[in-house]
Amino acid sequence: LDYQPGQSDMLHLDLGFARNWFQIPNTYDQQAAGQDQHQKVLSYNIAPGYIHLFGPSMVLALNPYLRQDQVSYYPSRDPFDDSPATLGQNRRLSNLGVRADLSYSKGIHNIKAGLQVSHEFLTEHFRLGVTDPAYNAPCVDSTGQPIGDPSQTGPGQCAGAGDAPNQSFFPGLVPYDLSRSGSLFFFNGHTDVKEYGFYVQDQIKVGNFTINAGLRGDIYRGLSADAAAEPRFGVSYLIKRTGTVLRASYSHTLETPYNENLILSSATGIGGLGENVFGAQAAHPLAPGRRNQYNAGLQQSLGKYFVVDGDYFWKYTDNAFDFDTLLNTPVTFPISWRKSKIDGVSARLSMPNFRGFSWFTVMGHTRARFFGPEVGGLIFNSPVAANVFRIDHDQAFQQTTDVRYQYKKRGPWISVTWRYDSGEVAGAVPDEAAALALTSDQQVQSGVFCGSTEATLLSPIRACPVAQFGTTRLRIPAPGTYNEDTNPSRIAPRNLFDAGAGFDNLFPHGDKAHFTLTLTVTNLTNQAALYNFLSTFSGTHFIAPRTYQAGIGYVF
Repeated sequence: LDYQPGQSDMLHLDLGFARNWFQIPNTYDQQAAGQDQHQKVLSYNIAPGYIHLFGPSMVLALNPYLRQDQVSYYPSRDPFDDSPATLGQNRRLSNLGVRADLSYSKGIHNIKAGLQVSHEFLTEHFRLGVTDPAYNAPCVDSTGQPIGDPSQTGPGQCAGAGDAPNQSFFPGLVPYDLSRSGSLFFFNGHTDVKEYGFYVQDQIKVGNFTINAGLRGDIYRGLSADAAAEPRFGVSYLIKRTGTVLRASYSHTLETPYNENLILSSATGIGGLGENVFGAQAAHPLAPGRRNQYNAGLQQSLGKYFVVDGDYFWKYTDNAFDFDTLLNTPVTFPISWRKSKIDGVSARLSMPNFRGFSWFTVMGHTRARFFGPEVGGLIFNSPVAANVFRIDHDQAFQQTTDVRYQYKKRGPWISVTWRYDSGEVAGAVPDEAAALALTSDQQVQSGVFCGSTEATLLSPIRACPVAQFGTTRLRIPAPGTYNEDTNPSRIAPRNLFDAGAGFDNLFPHGDKAHFTLTLTVTNLTNQAALYNFLSTFSGTHFIAPRTYQAGIGYVF
């Protein structure tokens, strides 16, 4: 809603509400057990705004806001339908704040200065109980497989049964193991996070140079506290004769912790429940990190119909944040590592509209290297070594190509999109031995085979000659060559195709109000492929199957 009471003033109001509810996808084992988990998210946003013109060169913008997100995760009605654990959560994030800035533009300068104040209210309720007696079994058999005997509650019972102690057994989980007559683990927490930011920036145009310079200061007061001055500088230069733009930039930023399950992750990551119950490797609550980032690039026109744009980025972060998943579910927790180094290149080749045809290709290469140990939060999967490793953002090459044709200016259009991914890191399966130790469900997901025999839910593959072993959806390094930094396991390469058609003006009658129509098919060949597998940060996800979408719009 907009209201203009006078020539120099403008009032604005944004109101938003959203609700989504969905079933959580199951693995084959979970589906067979009857697992039926759900998640609901409710969000609303209230954002008034005020703009005042002091003259042709100066304007004031004032934007207060109130946002709230409520997330509810519901377990199955019968806790023992959930595997390997039943869990639920209710969390709420309320964000109350204001942003104000004053802009001044005259001559070669375009200056903006302002402040941002934010007060976030976090409330978290969480519950968990182990339901699979083999998940935290105190004993293993002669092959190293956990023994799902609920009567065994400690390693002292292993020798009498002829078994061996499980080195991955967490004694602190036993009181919350429902299969061993335990009870649910409950957590309730609340905290406030206050953030204050101040900034000034200037865009200066001198001849063919454009210079962007700025300084920002941030103060963070949450479960931890920090403050930093953050300079930013960028410059670009236009070579008119050749149609070339050269650019470079630098920024120093304060990286603040994610808010999702921040209280639980920090409260249990200081020893206590984090060390004794979940086996986390955290040393202290999540604290802000610092990042230095450099960018360099160029843009080049090739005649009238082609444009090439390339960029190189490099960012180094002390105390680097990411997410950890809980038991391969959408419930995530923020964690932080000692440092990270992420760099890569990207390129875009494009052709503007030429007789109805348009085309673009984007390509990228990213190295994402993290350095342990973990310095905050929880890890629920296997601990990661303290040396350098690649995370699943790392990918050697990916490209997306889109070709579109429109008949005349207002006629129908068609498009085809091709995406190729060389495969992200899948560090949970470093070698053949790790693949053979997967559950039958996980072997089916990753496509394990031995010669002409494929793993099934009833017949997992536990032994296979090296020459006959393989996986269809993973690429595991040759024996003895695995290195979690220089030669990690990866998802198998994949090609995906989408197609679309539609009308930008379904019933042509000028440029006034009109209808639009779009029809889209994603994953046209219905390829079954992994996005990631047993990722420490996001679990296992498959590429969505073939999907048909139709949309109609009214433009006015």
